Amino acid sequence: MSIFSDLRVSDVRFPTSRAFDGSDAMNPDPDYSAAYVELVTDAGDSGHGLVFTIGRGNDVQVAAINALRDHLLGRDVEATLADLGGLSRELVGDSQLRWLGPEKGVMHMAIGAVVNAAWDLRARREDKPLWLLLAELTPEQIVDLVDFRYLTDALTRGEALELLERAASTKEARIAALKQEGIPAYTTSAGWLGYSDEKLVRLLHEARDEGFEMVKLKVGADVDEDVRRMRIARETMGSDFPIAVDANQRWDVADAVEWLERLAPYDPAFIEEPTSPDDILAHAAIRKAVAPLRVATGEQMQNRVIAKQLLQAEAIDVLQIDASRVGGVNENIAILLLAAKFGIPVCPHAGGVGLCEMVQHLAFFDAAAIGAEDPRRFVEYVDHLHEHFTDPVTVESGHYRAPSRPGASAEMHPGSIADHLFPDGPVWKDPFYPAAPAVVPV
Repeated sequence: MSIFSDLRVSDVRFPTSRAFDGSDAMNPDPDYSAAYVELVTDAGDSGHGLVFTIGRGNDVQVAAINALRDHLLGRDVEATLADLGGLSRELVGDSQLRWLGPEKGVMHMAIGAVVNAAWDLRARREDKPLWLLLAELTPEQIVDLVDFRYLTDALTRGEALELLERAASTKEARIAALKQEGIPAYTTSAGWLGYSDEKLVRLLHEARDEGFEMVKLKVGADVDEDVRRMRIARETMGSDFPIAVDANQRWDVADAVEWLERLAPYDPAFIEEPTSPDDILAHAAIRKAVAPLRVATGEQMQNRVIAKQLLQAEAIDVLQIDASRVGGVNENIAILLLAAKFGIPVCPHAGGVGLCEMVQHLAFFDAAAIGAEDPRRFVEYVDHLHEHFTDPVTVESGHYRAPSRPGASAEMHPGSIADHLFPDGPVWKDPFYPAAPAVVPV
């Protein structure tokens, strides 16, 4: 028997605002950051997870994760890893911490980081990438991971089991195909608001040359400027190339409708986050008004209840999930099952620090065991900061390649952590410090 001996949490920040990487209408100067978790055992191994933030407040997220220490230290590792549904329910159900949510905000994301770290440890111990570990579970084992509280008016345990059993008969063939073909990606790397026209055009050409079949532009700061940039993108990519747009929660309903009417001649593939991520009825109103333009959201969805209501209200055409926004792997499984019940494709949000690395596992699991062969599925890709991870994401010919190394791909290089610790790491002590590139072990 081994026990959890330590919970290490680090405030890691990258100065991405210096080049406007990640800039959008609501977040003009983000510093991509991670409240980084190492869940350590006395057997000498550890699991890794993180919460993505964009700078200030990362210290608050670190404090929230540290508040969970008493639930973990001294706990039997093997028993915990055998019942990660139980761990998730215990952490979410802490009556005193729950008052800070419930099941939303900083505390809920902290729980997600710890749950994800535990899954990473289990996958390492079973010598499998997380997505494959999850996909190889039986339907009964998968539904045991889900908390169906608040969901049964839309999805019961029996319905979830039926969905999984229906997909199980062809699961092995899909796993083999996913290992061979991967999952289509779309890129946002060209579309940040802070980029010049020249950089926009250059990156759009590069995206096409690299095999991406969709790109995304940020919008929402200035309608005339958005129309101009969308016209440039359409002229660059041609009339049939899918170009999505993302407002990052910028608009009220009337503003969204008016703005999207101006962009409609350039045929956006979908509009992402047109309004508040919590406003289900506003999304429904926008969707009705701008049809057939598709509406997408979910990047900042707080929990499975918001997902349920977005689906029940017919408020979206595309559901997005995030690996570090909700309560971890278990709650994201619940959201994937909800989307399958309602027939809505899941196109995960990624980018940030480690989000591509982590969310790819959820996307491959969905494709293998839940959503199956949905041709509408894409996974977002942003070409930032992957070199800081020991198992960086691989995107080739516009497709995510299935992770093959054990774990959840969330482990950062120790040198990257040390360089970017806030506020005392050398990158922050000296803004001209040339941080050495991380070295990936052979």
